[in-house]
Amino acid sequence: MDINRKTAMETLTEIEVSKAYSNIALNDYISKNRPDDQALVRELVYGVLKNKLFIDHILGQLISSPLNKLKGNALTILRMGIYQMIFMHSVPEYAAVNESVNLAKKFLHGQSGFINGVLRGYIRKKSDFIMPDRAENLAGYLSVKYSYSEWIVKLWLSIYDAGFVEELLSSGNETPRLSVRVNRLKENPDALLKKIKDAGFEAESSRIVQGAIYVKGSNLLNSTIFLNGGFSVQDESSMLAIDLLDPRPGELVIDVCSAPGGKALYSAEKMKNQGRVVAWDLYAHKLELLKKAALRTGATIIETEDKDSSIIDSHYINLADRVLVDAPCSGLGVIRRKPEIKYSEDQGQIKALSHLQLELLQASSSYVKPGGILVYSTCTISPTENEQVIDKFLSTNSLFDLTFQKQLFPNVDGTDGFYMAKLIKKK
Repeated sequence: MDINRKTAMETLTEIEVSKAYSNIALNDYISKNRPDDQALVRELVYGVLKNKLFIDHILGQLISSPLNKLKGNALTILRMGIYQMIFMHSVPEYAAVNESVNLAKKFLHGQSGFINGVLRGYIRKKSDFIMPDRAENLAGYLSVKYSYSEWIVKLWLSIYDAGFVEELLSSGNETPRLSVRVNRLKENPDALLKKIKDAGFEAESSRIVQGAIYVKGSNLLNSTIFLNGGFSVQDESSMLAIDLLDPRPGELVIDVCSAPGGKALYSAEKMKNQGRVVAWDLYAHKLELLKKAALRTGATIIETEDKDSSIIDSHYINLADRVLVDAPCSGLGVIRRKPEIKYSEDQGQIKALSHLQLELLQASSSYVKPGGILVYSTCTISPTENEQVIDKFLSTNSLFDLTFQKQLFPNVDGTDGFYMAKLIKKK
């Protein structure tokens, strides 16, 4: 039994059945099964997830019955087999078929012949498959080609031209570079870059954010440098949001939707551990992650509290120098990290989220002192959750001026898709 493919199959099944987050499920099964080729496991899991609709479109032309009627792990095993034959050129077709049949023999009693027949059918017919007609149904074609729920494709086509949308969809299927943020409480960027290289990792400085480093290699988070608090993992877009907030030593900063806490940590570091960073989140167990990270990095000025940030806390009215509202969102900007987001079925969530986002922004604005700064950010590409939330807020809050807003795109900026807006409260 191939422990690597078994681990990938179990992870994909967990994501499909339990709607688990891909990164959490993957790490759990890798820890449980201890596969000898983690890179292969990750390639299979993320590869199948990123291309699921395209693979299912192929399988739909090989199997007469509906795919959702397949029993047990049959669909997962077939998806893995098709993915290997189409996308993994290092795996011979016969090997992809044989390994899939072996999984079926172990986990699908009596169905190994069916799995074998479907996959060999692909080999015979692979030049005959039909795609949706691009000219007649652009959204349907792009949905299948890049494996996105069609409503997401239609949303972006309603905002951007087709060429840009195709680039955006394609970029969501790419694997992002890992970026880390230098902890300036303990390190300087040049010294940390050298330490990371000396530890055997490939590393180079970011050209987007000062103090960010791209790193490539295995077991980075088990390195002594990380465990001693020398850096934290964070995408450059999130760093840019805190650069826009610009927290300074001695100030009171409130992060109202803080967990898992990367932005609160960065704020404390920029403040040189002088002042207060008040970090709130609805879920106490998520704030535990921030507490552990604060201990590891030496950020001693962070105060955590689990609370509903849509409800105003009268103790902080007009006291904060800077307030960050990194609001819950649809996550359409981080698809390259969480490909399961591509298959969200409910477009109505965006409207509901926009109401919550406005509530959070309204409540949080009451904490900003005259002359203070309010930053609103999301990790999505959706004007309903971004520019329109800011417009609605400003229409009823004449005390604030919008001084900056920007939408980042993975296909343009090389970062996560991220929106940020800076507002200043009039004195």
